[in-house]
Amino acid sequence: MQNMESLLVHCIFFALLINCSISSSGDYSPYYQRCFEKCSLLNCTDDGLGFKNYEQPTILYYTRWACEDECRYNCMWKTVDAFHERKWRTPQFHGKWPFIRFMGMQEPASVIFSILNGIIHLKMICTYRKEVRPDSPLTWLWHSFFVVSIHAWFWSAVFHFRDFLLTEILDYACAFSMVLMNCYVMMIRLLRNKVPRFALVGLTMSFIAFLVSHVGYLSLGRIDYGYNMELNVIVGTFTAICWFGWCIYNRSRQRYVWKCAIFVALTGIVMLLEVIDRPPFFYVFDYHSLWHLSTAPLVVLIYSFAIDDSKYLRKKEMESSENKKIKLP
Repeated sequence: MQNMESLLVHCIFFALLINCSISSSGDYSPYYQRCFEKCSLLNCTDDGLGFKNYEQPTILYYTRWACEDECRYNCMWKTVDAFHERKWRTPQFHGKWPFIRFMGMQEPASVIFSILNGIIHLKMICTYRKEVRPDSPLTWLWHSFFVVSIHAWFWSAVFHFRDFLLTEILDYACAFSMVLMNCYVMMIRLLRNKVPRFALVGLTMSFIAFLVSHVGYLSLGRIDYGYNMELNVIVGTFTAICWFGWCIYNRSRQRYVWKCAIFVALTGIVMLLEVIDRPPFFYVFDYHSLWHLSTAPLVVLIYSFAIDDSKYLRKKEMESSENKKIKLP
């Protein structure tokens, strides 16, 4: 029995080892390694940044494509062709699928769709400001939601434009800030008028401290992708369960809560696109970029809920104020 368990453990270990080894089979291949070594030797200066006999296009210079970066990019496509000639699957390079570069952008579709999300956030906050009075309850909360979201989508666009360690950390950190902000909005909305104000201040400080500690952890050396993903899933799932429970409880009194419920449900469904790891269509559209595209219309839904909810809260406050005036002697 123990021998069987030991065999099973070893099989799992080697399966994981094989999976890890082929995850970047392109840049590990001898063909790619020889191509990169030859390209660097013939074209690049000793530091790998400058070119010996080549005048780089202006757009690539300003988007910081160094000589070795150019060699990696060109050798990547040569390796892809070599793999396909042998009827092998499209390989990954440095943990990523090959993408066609456009105007210096490494992943143009993800850049454009990230910008699209930011534009829709901007358009919807303008709609919110037009339809909701500034003295309505929780207007500060939805404006904070907008600031965090627009900041996250900005760094998402920057990271997909050019992948550096700094832009990667900022992208992961800001993406988590958006997940955490959704949780914060949910808790403030559910606990409003149910706990003392100082408790909400303490809750706010706790969320900020948690975000800072998470960003600090991500910034220490190599990014812990597994931990970051698990934390996003845990916080997102907790937020979804709480929102669903609140929507079900208030469905008869606040008819508009279906918008929130649908937003949460669709957000969870489109997240499944992140699980699919396949070569990009036409080397432009991968499932991650399609996830960015699918989140864009959901922005309209959550702001529509925010507008209806703010109007509802203002109406309730006005009714409460009128009732107090009537009761006065």
